[in-house]
Amino acid sequence: MSNHEPGMEPNSSNIRSNQDAASPAQGLLSKKISRREVLKYAGIGGIGLLLGGSGGYGLLAAQEKLSPSSKKNHDRVASMEQIPFYDQHQAGIITPAQNFLCFASFDLTTNSLSEVRKLFQLWTESASLMTSGQMLGNTNNSQNLPPSDTGEAAGLTTSKLTITFGVGPSFFDSRYGLSSKKPASFDELPSFRGDALLPEWCGGDIGVQVCADDMQVAFHAVRNLARIARGTAVMRWMQEGFQRSSTADPSGGTPRNLLGFKDGTGNPDTHDKQAMNEIVWARADNGANWMQGGSYMVARRIRMRIEIWDRSPLSDQEQTFGRYRDSGAPIGSKDEFAPLDLEAKDSSGKPLIPLNSHSRLAHTDGIKMLRRAYSYTGGIDAKTGQLDAGLFFICYQKDIQKQFISMQQKLAASDKLNEYIVHVGSAVFACFPGVRQGGYIGDTLF
Repeated sequence: MSNHEPGMEPNSSNIRSNQDAASPAQGLLSKKISRREVLKYAGIGGIGLLLGGSGGYGLLAAQEKLSPSSKKNHDRVASMEQIPFYDQHQAGIITPAQNFLCFASFDLTTNSLSEVRKLFQLWTESASLMTSGQMLGNTNNSQNLPPSDTGEAAGLTTSKLTITFGVGPSFFDSRYGLSSKKPASFDELPSFRGDALLPEWCGGDIGVQVCADDMQVAFHAVRNLARIARGTAVMRWMQEGFQRSSTADPSGGTPRNLLGFKDGTGNPDTHDKQAMNEIVWARADNGANWMQGGSYMVARRIRMRIEIWDRSPLSDQEQTFGRYRDSGAPIGSKDEFAPLDLEAKDSSGKPLIPLNSHSRLAHTDGIKMLRRAYSYTGGIDAKTGQLDAGLFFICYQKDIQKQFISMQQKLAASDKLNEYIVHVGSAVFACFPGVRQGGYIGDTLF
């Protein structure tokens, strides 16, 4: 399993300027620790060793060692953490979800494979620089040339920036001579019952998922990738997303969606290498050698009928999910992570967890995938006057047909949640394996 856990030394290269980084650990402990000591510990095992990651932070908080100022320092250290770009697997898949998402779908405008290859080489170099907190290019100070970096991330930390690349089924049409390399079962999703897909939120030759703990850092990455692509690719659609931030919830609990329920409780453990191999990472014998170590992404823009949901009684809401809103526990249980007891019945003999509840249907066949969903809002729908808001659902798996499609067919047919949601956007992307130093994204395919 790829090690995407934060652990890079928080040196000045993680900040896009020469600003003096404050001593990040001073005040965290009753005994003062100098920046030199912080860097020493970070050099041994990353700043996580010093702080024990969020767990260490929680321990310190529990011991009432943290003052408001030290909490600010902790937040600053966290924002300086750098996720390595070069690795066995692409970052942004099993990486713990950052606070913000900026997702872009691109269409290629060239018929030249060499130009496509060049684009991925340029994107690889740029993504490597941006995820390490460096400015792009070398003309940022010339008075006679446009700056090579758009500049809005100057002075900001890396904010755990990750950039994940994939290609859609249309990438394998006749333009580039790669049709024979398309995985056999890799196609656009079939139409599901209740779908109301809008062309402006569907498809794309290339999908780029950008996540960061700062939206401006995320937007900067997408903007510069789009700028680099000019003449070769154009943006087809873009979706921003958010979830509760690590500042608002230092415990890192399961995020809640805009319907108020915890979303992602059943996610597999990303630290379990065997589980990730069984659920997430594609293998050569899954249909394409070049996807060994990659993963297949499904993206769905799911609009929520918030105004209707808000008028529903809590009991109906909990019956819809099959879980309690407060705790996230399955109905009949007290713990959020308790297994669903699908045989439990109430005093009248009815199943405690309704047969058409979302959680029951999602667990019936034991199908697992790795969810990475974000909430979104597009303001007000000018036609209806209602909120345009919902969930930008992303999931990763090694086989879309056996995992997402099998589950979604069941959910689309009878999920009680369908009364309150409608799928308006859809796309799938084959996300490449990670890239080694000296290589480039997609080099296993090209």
